[in-house]
This record gives sequence, structure tokens and C-alpha cells, in this order.
Amino acid sequence: MPSTDRKISLRYLVLLTLLLVGLVPLVLTGWMLSDRSGSELRAAENRYQIQLVQEKARRIEIFAERARSTVYNLKTAIELGDDPFLSESDQLADTLSSMLRENPEIAGIHISSDREIPISVFRPEILDGVTLNTLANDAASAKTELTVGRPHTIESSGHPVLTFAVETSGAGRPAIRIVTAISAKRLAGDIVGFTSISEQQLWESGLPIVFVVDDKGEAVFHPDNSAASSGRRFTDLKIVSEWLESGRIVQSALVPFDAVYNDKPHRMIGAYSTASISEGRIVGVVAMQDESKALASVADIRRQVWLISLGFAIAAMFVGLLLARSMTNPLLRLTDAAKRIAAGDYSSRVASRNVTEIGTLADSFDQMSGKIEEQIARLAKAAEENRELFVGTVKALAAAIDGKDKYTRGHSERVARISVAIGRRMNLPEDELETLRISALLHDVGKIAIDDNILKKPAALTDEEFEIMKQHPVRGYKIMSQIPAMKDFLPGMYMHHEMVNGKGYPQGLTGDQIPLQAKIVSVADTFDAMTIDRPYQKGMELGAALERLRSFVGTRYQSEVVEALIEACNAGEVGQGIIRQLAEKRAAEAATSEHDPLLDRLVA
Repeated sequence: MPSTDRKISLRYLVLLTLLLVGLVPLVLTGWMLSDRSGSELRAAENRYQIQLVQEKARRIEIFAERARSTVYNLKTAIELGDDPFLSESDQLADTLSSMLRENPEIAGIHISSDREIPISVFRPEILDGVTLNTLANDAASAKTELTVGRPHTIESSGHPVLTFAVETSGAGRPAIRIVTAISAKRLAGDIVGFTSISEQQLWESGLPIVFVVDDKGEAVFHPDNSAASSGRRFTDLKIVSEWLESGRIVQSALVPFDAVYNDKPHRMIGAYSTASISEGRIVGVVAMQDESKALASVADIRRQVWLISLGFAIAAMFVGLLLARSMTNPLLRLTDAAKRIAAGDYSSRVASRNVTEIGTLADSFDQMSGKIEEQIARLAKAAEENRELFVGTVKALAAAIDGKDKYTRGHSERVARISVAIGRRMNLPEDELETLRISALLHDVGKIAIDDNILKKPAALTDEEFEIMKQHPVRGYKIMSQIPAMKDFLPGMYMHHEMVNGKGYPQGLTGDQIPLQAKIVSVADTFDAMTIDRPYQKGMELGAALERLRSFVGTRYQSEVVEALIEACNAGEVGQGIIRQLAEKRAAEAATSEHDPLLDRLVA
């Protein structure tokens, strides 16, 4: 019986294997490379931010150094001049004007002493004299050591200005305070950009934000000019607060942190670096950027890796499908051929041209199926010969029994032909017809155990003889039941004298208790007995015999069986046997009784 378990096509297994072997390493490699690339890019971004803030911090320090040199040079010049009346010194005025022309970063210079009128030179496009005096007054605490004032944004020009102040020293003359206002606009542009961008735009765009804060966390330079001019504090940012805590100790550092802007959280990466303007005054350069924006290239790389993997997967699936088909098609043909052989078609062949082991397997399969076909043919031939030998033996046995009496010679053979004709009319399959034929041939085999004096008695049997004759079904059953191969033929020989009304023998079965095989043999046996001559009775003509049989429907025989015999006779399929023309009188007399003792003895 074929297995009903659901099977999985080998083609899918091969395709899955190809995909796993080809695609999984590709995906893992791509993922590892993208992860490695991400780490490298993250490290590079961190290095870039560190280098960025350090470079900008150095610019601020260079700017401050240049400003300090300017102030110290001016201080030295005044001290070396030893001019007691500073306000009347033409040389000093020329020097200040020259410095203003040569150094565009100097917004103004204010020189004052306690005994003289201050001298001021300034660039009017940046600041006016009043503003310069105000800045100078703010730096009034200047000593001999340089002091740097807090950054100021000139409202009229927008220039960020830093004041550098120092006092001269010299015996016999009053101290002179020198205050220079240095414009840091260009420096601010180099640090945070020359174009003002609102802070909201910076956050929304995800661009790097670089700004400078003083030692209070207030903005000195910022891309958003309003933040710088208002001195906005950024201590709410962790990176700024951390710089305020450690900026004097740690020159620069990398700080990943979380920030919230407009109620929206951001994961940030940032770096700061400390720039020293003068002793005691430092500023912090801070750079920060949204991590997702800064590492957007990492996400792009991973996306590309997945797209490439997907492309390779589709290509691998297509190629794998073709390869799987080329590998499995010969196997599928082998499977189909094996199924046909299992179904009985032993002529199935594969005839594969495959040059691999599959081709060898196909050739071996063809050789095997050829051998099987030869063996099956031999077995079939031997089976047919055995069947013919068996049938011949059965016929010989039946003929030997029938031969005991010249009047019953050929009876079993005729009963067999009549039974097969009835079976065909009842649409029995061929295997049942063959069983029916053998059963009919052997239906009287039990007579071999009946005394010949009874079998060959030329007159009607006495009651005692008839009782002995009635034992032949049982005797035949006992003989043949010893042979297991005769099991299928037993009903016809053992029960062919049963009647549907239960008055038959040996068991007295009724209706459906009697097998169809026995019912058919019974009708055929009676028909043949009725139509042949006996020592004590002449055979009936065909029409009379059929009518006689029909009269016993419901008592002795089943209607369908009798009607099948009549159809077979009408179709010329049943010979009349040795039918004699009996006198209508005898037929009429025989038809008067439902239970006919003469008929019983006729077919016994």
C-alpha cells in the first residue's frame, strides 16, 4: 500500500540548502562588515569632533596671543618712550593710528592716566568713542599684568569685542592704563560660521552645532547670533556642564549625552576643548550633533548591505531553482518510474543522459526494472501453466467422477460452462467467474466416495440410496477442505443442493445464507440434469426445462439466477446438451408438484 505520509519535494530541500549555504554567510559577512564600518565611522566621527574643537580652540588661543602681543608691544613702546606728557606726544598718536591701520582686528585703543586727558582711537564702523570709554572703564581694574575683559557684543555693529588691558610701570611717572578693544568677528566666523542660523534650524537639520562658552557657561560665539549677543547660558546641556566642571583640568574630551529640545529627545555625540585666552580666563569650544544624523552613513551602509543581500538572495534563488531542477528532474523521473512499476507497469524506464551518479542510478534502475519485468513474465507464465495444470487436474477429476456413469459423462464440464454463462449475465468479475468455474467442475467431487452401485444404478434410487447420495456434498467438502488452496471453491460444491426455502441439504440454509456461487451451480446442475437422458427419464426440451426452473423460483432457486440462465440460453450462450423431446404430458405431469422427488433424485 502506498504511503500516505506527506512528502517534501527534494527540489525545495536543495533550494533551501543552496540559499542557506550561499545567503547566510553573505548576510553575516555583510552585517559584520557594516557593523565594523559603523564602529570605524563612529570612531572617525569622534576623532573628527575632537580634532575640530581642538583646532578651533587653538585658533582662539592664537587670536588671544596676537591680541596680547599687541597690548604688550604698545606697553613696551610707552615705557621706552619715557614721555612725561603723554597727551602731547605726537609719536604716540602716530603709533596708535598706525596700529589701527595695520591691524584690522583692533576696534579701538584707549590710553589714560590719572593726571592726563585720555587718548582714544577707534574704528567708527565698529564702535564709537563712548562705547570705547565704557569698555575702558569696565577694564579700569587693569594691573601691570594683562587682564582680559568679558566678551561684549557691540550693539550698533554686532561685532563681538574683547578688551585687553594693562598698566605701564616706571619710576618717577604715573601709571598709564592701556585698553585695546579687539574685534572677534572674523574669529567668530571661523569658529561658528559667518551666517547666522537659528538654533531651531540647527536642531531640526541635524547639522553639527559648534559654539563657544565662557567660564560661566554663557555663549561667546554661537551660530545663532541672538544666543551670543544675549549671553545665553547653556548649562542645561550636559556637555557644557561637564566642561565647566572639568574644563580647567581636561583639555578636551568626548561626551555622548542625551538632550531635549522642544520636548523632543535627542541622542547626541559631542566634544569640547578648552582655550586659554589669558591667565585665569578660559573659554570652552563645544561641538555636538545628533547621533542619528552624524552616523547616518552607517545606516546607509547597513541599508545597502541589506539591499545587496536581498539582490543576491533573489539571484541565488533563481540560480538555485534552476540548479535544483537540473539535479532533481532525473530523481523525479526515477520516482515516477518507480511508482509505475509499483502499479504493475514493469516496462517503465528512465533512460537518463545525466553524466553524474544520478545517471548511473538511472541506468541501474533501468537494468533492475528490466530484470523485474523478465522475472514477472516468467512468474506469470509459470502461474498460467500451474493454473492450466490445476484446471486440467480438476477437469480430469471431474471427468473421472462423471465417467462412472455413462449418463452423467461430461456433466461437470457442462455445469461449469452453464455456471460461467450465468455469472457473466450477472456481471460477475473475471476472478469470480474463474472461481465459479472451478467450483462447478468440483461440485460433485464427493461422489467419489459414493458406492458405484448407487451411482450407476439404472433405475430411480430408493429412499435409502437417495440418503446416501445426499451425503456427496459433505464428503466432497471434507476431501477438499483439507487443501487450503481450495477454500474459495468450497461453497459451490458444499451448498449447491441448498434451497432458498430452507428445504435443501446438507445444512438447510435459506435465502441470503446461501452463497451466490452455490445458487448458480445449483441452477446449472439442475438445468443440465433436466436436459439429459437418464436410464429412468428422458431429457426435457429447452423451453420446458426453463419454464420448469422458473416455476421453482422462490422455493428452490433465486429469481435473478434463473433469469440470468434464461437470458444466456436466449443469447445462445448455453448449449442444450442432450435434450430430448419429451412428451408434453410428462412435462405437464412433472410441473404439477412444487417439491418434485423425481427432480431431487435427478440432480442428486
